[in-house]
Amino acid sequence: MSDSPQNALQRFFDGDVWFSFRTSPVAIVAAVVAGIMILGAVFAPWVAPHQPFDLASLSLNDSLIPPVWTNEGRAAYLLGTDDQGRDVFSTILYGSRISLLVGLASVAFATVLGVGLGLLSGYIGGRLDAFIMRIADVQLSFPAILIALLIDGVARAALPRDAHNDALAIAVLIGSIGLANWVQYARTVRGSTLVEKNKEYVQAARVIGVAPWKIMLRHVLPNVLGPVLVIGTINIATAIITEATLSFLGVGVPPTSPSLGTMINNGNNFLYSGEWWLVVFPGVALVLLCMSVNLLGDWLRDALNPKLR
Repeated sequence: MSDSPQNALQRFFDGDVWFSFRTSPVAIVAAVVAGIMILGAVFAPWVAPHQPFDLASLSLNDSLIPPVWTNEGRAAYLLGTDDQGRDVFSTILYGSRISLLVGLASVAFATVLGVGLGLLSGYIGGRLDAFIMRIADVQLSFPAILIALLIDGVARAALPRDAHNDALAIAVLIGSIGLANWVQYARTVRGSTLVEKNKEYVQAARVIGVAPWKIMLRHVLPNVLGPVLVIGTINIATAIITEATLSFLGVGVPPTSPSLGTMINNGNNFLYSGEWWLVVFPGVALVLLCMSVNLLGDWLRDALNPKLR
């Protein structure tokens, strides 16, 4: 009989992972910062003091207002406004939603693709293994941002111009970043699969006639997911930075649905005219989000590997 959720939860709080978390001040601070930013992004429609994409509520007379603590600041705009009169704080909350969406979705896509190919490569071997690994080697010879930029450009050129919209642009961006990052998962899972498939429990499953795909999914996959979880956590921050870079270059999220990268790109045009808050605050939000996620990934790596504690 399986344990109840209450017993499973109790085992978690009594386990090494929770002990490692509650005894690590860095992990706790990182979790708090990441949690606040994620909750702020998820509940942006209720937390944000303004709706930055409601054109009826925007006024050019409110454009380029500095933060509230400056001489020309207004209490209604905590972090000031941009060139279109949008509240910077509200836009950061909404922009973080898109950055997190792209980051999480692209990591999920890369994980599914990389884990699947890694399982096939490691378990089946032979020519399939050689083919997949040669593709991985070629892709590793180029920077991930260059691969994402190339895939994004090809996809935009191949799609009909009348089909271009915000949702499609975000989907293309997710696919581009995912395709640029699947190699890490595939190589990690392949290495673990090569070890697991020679163990006795896998050989016993073969002897009794279990189908290969069942062995991969039921027996091998659960035992190779530990490293994948760590890579995925760290790659969320990498994917967010990649999205911000592409958006800063003008080939990422469209200006009508700005992310943190789009905000930084827009603010960069006004940096030398004195409107520093248009770059500083989105940049700080991006740094805090990525740094907190990275620190959580580092802690998770140590927590799941007793040799690194």
